[in-house]
Amino acid sequence: MAGSTPSLYALRAFEAAARLRSMTAAAHELSVTHGAISRHVRALEETLGVTLLTRGPVSTEPTPDGLRLAEGLAAAFTAIDAAIEQVRPGPLTLSCSTSIMMYWLIPRIADFHRQHPEVLLQFNMNYGQFDAVRDRIGIAIRNTMVEPPPDVVVKELGQSERIGLVCSPEYLRDTGIARLSDVAGAHRLAPATRAKAWDEWALAAGYEGAPLTTHDSYDHFYLMIQAAICGLGIGPVPQMLVLDDLRSGKLVAPFGFVDGPHRLVLWLSPPRARPRRHTCIAHLAN
Repeated sequence: MAGSTPSLYALRAFEAAARLRSMTAAAHELSVTHGAISRHVRALEETLGVTLLTRGPVSTEPTPDGLRLAEGLAAAFTAIDAAIEQVRPGPLTLSCSTSIMMYWLIPRIADFHRQHPEVLLQFNMNYGQFDAVRDRIGIAIRNTMVEPPPDVVVKELGQSERIGLVCSPEYLRDTGIARLSDVAGAHRLAPATRAKAWDEWALAAGYEGAPLTTHDSYDHFYLMIQAAICGLGIGPVPQMLVLDDLRSGKLVAPFGFVDGPHRLVLWLSPPRARPRRHTCIAHLAN
């Protein structure tokens, strides 16, 4: 009946369905059945006396009334979640790519725990955008090639991402690569997550030879790095990901490293969503 107080469950179900444009996706997010979402939305429409969603065979679209309600509910739920996070103990969630986690962050976690034993860290493997409140992310390590969400605080780390070519010592010996022009005849590796990796290295290093296309593409930097260690070719990587492998001799960088076009930055969750216990976040930037 119009005028009755809507159910909070119904409001949650509708907001998720409107945001995701799918009752199935909303059901998955809220860990309920598709039928439960449909019943909650129908009950909300009956309570308010308006149609909120247009149901299609594949997706659902909010009506103008539904869109206005969904925007207001999204802001309200964000404020509620942020208020709860301000007072509820819990871990600091750090988001970064799997490659950064494996090659740069894990070697530094022990030192972080020694300096901040009171902080429990958990990790979110992601290298794109996110909703800081909904995804419970306090800090993220990102490359400037990714546009930050409008509400995060971006903290510069003060340096460019240094990039260079790496391969195994055996591959370098067998191919005789000694000059930049020799790279044109090499078996070239690249990560799928950095489509312009070879072009960016060529421009930064001053390479002026034939275009450098990719022979073998790997889903992530860490897979490409392993391929290079195994002698499968040569590829461009950020220096921070191969420091240990260069020191151990598993990899060599025949032309060293140069400043690339991108920078590493930290994304901090907005102050309204940042738990007070996370005052040690800045330590991870050092």
